[in-house]
Amino acid sequence: MKILGISGSQRNDDSSGTHTLVKTVLENSGCEYELISLRGKNISGCTACLGCVKDNVCKIRDDMEPMRDSILAADAYVIGAPNFFSTLNATTHAFLERWYQFRHQAADALWGKLAVSVGVGGDDGVLAAEPIEMFMMYSFIETVARVTGQGAACCFSCGYGETCDVGAIKMMFGPDFKITPENTPSVTKQPEIMQAAADAGKLLGQRLTTGHDRAAVTQSVQKKMMDLFASST
Repeated sequence: MKILGISGSQRNDDSSGTHTLVKTVLENSGCEYELISLRGKNISGCTACLGCVKDNVCKIRDDMEPMRDSILAADAYVIGAPNFFSTLNATTHAFLERWYQFRHQAADALWGKLAVSVGVGGDDGVLAAEPIEMFMMYSFIETVARVTGQGAACCFSCGYGETCDVGAIKMMFGPDFKITPENTPSVTKQPEIMQAAADAGKLLGQRLTTGHDRAAVTQSVQKKMMDLFASST
């Protein structure tokens, strides 16, 4: 069993809470894995050109193209993104939009696979993790765990965080807050979050290696999605 990890953060790997949590999930899965960072990659969103409808292959030529084989080969996914403006960042959103290429006709290449969603934000990462889970549902992939944590908002490093009247520092921590290395948020300073990531990895590995039934997972996720659509009408 192989797991594909995707870190959608544009920060360097050693300073990215998203990358840290995705890697922690993968390392605790007990399975073979590949970790891809989207940092610096040129990935367009879906243009709805419909060029993929006949053969389920996207016709946009960019850095998404060489990742296609890894997406298809994986039995599960760990996908992480930072929270930008109360949703996942644009790079990760564009990456997941391009999964539209796998959805046409009898295209069941992703059906019944498993996933873990990871979100990191200045407050928490729930608003980044939730859209990831919706993208997974559209491909009939079951999200078995969600890992979210608090990272350092850009206000901690922009140079104006302590004096800016519209930034996150004053709103979240008060007007007298002084930025120090000790009080700068990091997922590595949150043992409960690091443990949640480790636990998510173990759960994902267990699910994959103990009679994983893709057909049953597909039926379960399809029903969940239909129930969700029915409740919204």
